[in-house]
Amino acid sequence: MSAPEKPLVYLLLGTPGSGRRAVLADLITDGLAETDRAITALAATESPDPWDETLGTRIRWEWREGALVVDLPPPKAEGSPPAFTHLFIVADGRHNPVDVMEAFKVWLTGREVELGRILTLVDCQLAHRHDAAMRIWYDGCIHFSDVVLLSNREGVPNKWISDFQTRYKDKYYPALFEFVKQHKVKNPVLVLEPQARRMSQFFDPELDLELARNLAPDAVIEFSGDDEEDEEGVPSPDAGEDAPVDPYLERGRNGRRVIELPDIRPFLPPPA
Repeated sequence: MSAPEKPLVYLLLGTPGSGRRAVLADLITDGLAETDRAITALAATESPDPWDETLGTRIRWEWREGALVVDLPPPKAEGSPPAFTHLFIVADGRHNPVDVMEAFKVWLTGREVELGRILTLVDCQLAHRHDAAMRIWYDGCIHFSDVVLLSNREGVPNKWISDFQTRYKDKYYPALFEFVKQHKVKNPVLVLEPQARRMSQFFDPELDLELARNLAPDAVIEFSGDDEEDEEGVPSPDAGEDAPVDPYLERGRNGRRVIELPDIRPFLPPPA
């Protein structure tokens, strides 16, 4: 993968024990070019792992009052390129992934970086053992993901794995589904290709009206007749309805999310 103009940021979702760092090591080793400079941000609560030495420069991120705090190294000198070309943030696997998404978007806003992809690593053994709850939890992760990597498939019935994938394909999820075998994926470069394939539009940039007119100069751009009108009687572009809220981020009048994900911590191994 050639060096991007702006550093690319990847978010890796998944549970402890799913092999996230082992797979990430493969992506960094075989998916990046020799000239790329990778930084891996691990949660402050993550214990050391034998794969850490293969994750490039390692830093820690933490939660502070609901915010994602990642202290990145500055460029070597003023005006010099960033200290990294690729940043991989490994999410806290015990945390609600929707909370992670909200905080991650806030962190991205205004920074001189670009979102590469959001990846979910599915622990098939764990998901199979606790199918009902884990399926709902992974639904939330995969809704925001461009790539879904199926790991720990040993001992899991092939039909279950097939049904798991088919469930999303039948709903026309655009995400790329790939198997993990011996901590590796078939094509690391394809997995890291910074092309959006996620169902959610939460991270999509808003379409600028002027850009839309340039792309389709002959198109008729209409706005709702109920909107406020300007002094010439033409509806104002800024007076349209609010953009639809992502279903996983929508909250009811009581302040709770309309779609609530289960607490999966009882199914996970205790923190080391």
